[in-house]
Amino acid sequence: MRTSASLLVAAALLLASAAQSDVFASANEAVASAFPGARVEKRTLLLSDTQTQAVEQRAKSKLESRIATLYTAWQGDRVVGYAFIDVHQVRTLPEALLVAISPEGRVLQTRMLAFHEPKDYMPPARWLKQFEQRALTPDLSVGGTVHGIAGATLSTRAVTNSVRRALALYEVFVAQPTTANIAHAEGG
Repeated sequence: MRTSASLLVAAALLLASAAQSDVFASANEAVASAFPGARVEKRTLLLSDTQTQAVEQRAKSKLESRIATLYTAWQGDRVVGYAFIDVHQVRTLPEALLVAISPEGRVLQTRMLAFHEPKDYMPPARWLKQFEQRALTPDLSVGGTVHGIAGATLSTRAVTNSVRRALALYEVFVAQPTTANIAHAEGG
């Protein structure tokens, strides 16, 4: 009897947790939405120790994985932008964020793809717009050019760090590609 009561409590907690989490879009849907009508190429990057250090140093934030996916959007023979999807832990649960970047290295769009923390902590779309047209600069931080959200400090820091990581990946693999970066990223 005691075991079945424990199982019921565990099941109720699991259902409550699932009810709070949301997935808003798949990676493909989000990238297509960020670059409507564009042809998108997807490339998996496996970062070396040196590349990981370069990204983390620029971002001033740790990468949660040494694997990244670079989405390149094309209109005809012209690149119209890039995107990275960053999955990271906020407090105890993950969120996924799309960061679309212009060919010049400025944020075009940030979009929440999944958020598994309680909804009260989720930054609203309006707040995410403050990253538009921002580049990776030292003041791209909460308390710098990024406004915080009362009661959602961890979420605002997580999103800001995510944007910084995406911009740092752009700098290392797009803005300043080296033969070593390209060969390693393509498995060469």
